[in-house]
Amino acid sequence: MNVLTNEKLTIVGAAGMIGSNMAQTAIMMGLTSNICLYDPYAPGLEGVAEELFHCGFEGVNITFTSDIKEALTGAKYIVNSGGAARKAGMTREDLLKGNAAIAEEFGKNVKLYCPDVKHIVIIFNPADITGLITLLYSGLKPSQVTTLAALDSTRLRSELAKHFGVSMDAVENCRTYGGHGEQMAVFASTAKVNGKPLLDIIGTDALTKEQWAEIQQKVTKGGANIINLRGRSSFQSPAYVSIEMIGAAMGGKAFRWPAGTYVSNDKYDHIMMAWETSITADGCHCAALNGTAEEQAALDKSYAHLCELRDEVIAMGVLPPVSEWNKLNPNIK
Repeated sequence: MNVLTNEKLTIVGAAGMIGSNMAQTAIMMGLTSNICLYDPYAPGLEGVAEELFHCGFEGVNITFTSDIKEALTGAKYIVNSGGAARKAGMTREDLLKGNAAIAEEFGKNVKLYCPDVKHIVIIFNPADITGLITLLYSGLKPSQVTTLAALDSTRLRSELAKHFGVSMDAVENCRTYGGHGEQMAVFASTAKVNGKPLLDIIGTDALTKEQWAEIQQKVTKGGANIINLRGRSSFQSPAYVSIEMIGAAMGGKAFRWPAGTYVSNDKYDHIMMAWETSITADGCHCAALNGTAEEQAALDKSYAHLCELRDEVIAMGVLPPVSEWNKLNPNIK
């Protein structure tokens, strides 16, 4: 089997539905010949490994362990879905306290066992905050840690395709930015449907302003809708998209969607949020982000919400004050 690299990819949380799907997806996409599965739940982890062995994959060495030191030692790429899952009636923010502690421990373990890791993708919610915590405690560069934010953009694409009764391929460049939560900024100015700018369609009989508002609402509640329909949180879509992200970091196919990244500019600073990015073997880098005045206002609001969550984590004592971040991680300015 042809692979992008022979370097070690560790899947954290591999006994779960997202983690096990990530492992299988990574193998099927031919990312690496060296995959390590980690989860503290040893019986479930062994079950996942057994199923992957039973698939009969060729050209890949699959190992599994419940020892975090063993899992991280030598890892060059990590995808982490190892937080508590969201349940019915919960928001992503409801997971904050427990998953913040998990992110802190993970970041410290990265620094201890695999300081030479090249790229990490964080999945567990609230991903903007758990990714930020991981970045600070790992000591890595901002370009080396990204979070899953693309599902909001893919959900926008899906809702527009359903509304217009067209193939999803006919809907281009859907984008949401800011927080990966219900306060996200849903952009219309980037998108096209059958080659026509979405802004030119909104307000017409084809898509009234009321219908557009409904679509935005469906996008912001897309994760909750999956829980209502399936009785559990999403796992197929986050697994696939996160492996696309780590594949791009390995030097593979370009990642098509926004990613959660550390943002530091003259308007938004000391935060991780969904942004227009490029992910390559050189890391994640921010690109230009422009929108209408209304969209920029929505992004400002989303940023303010993320700052509130960040400050809540600081108040918990999980993170030090922003003024001390550079002492914790010299790569953070």
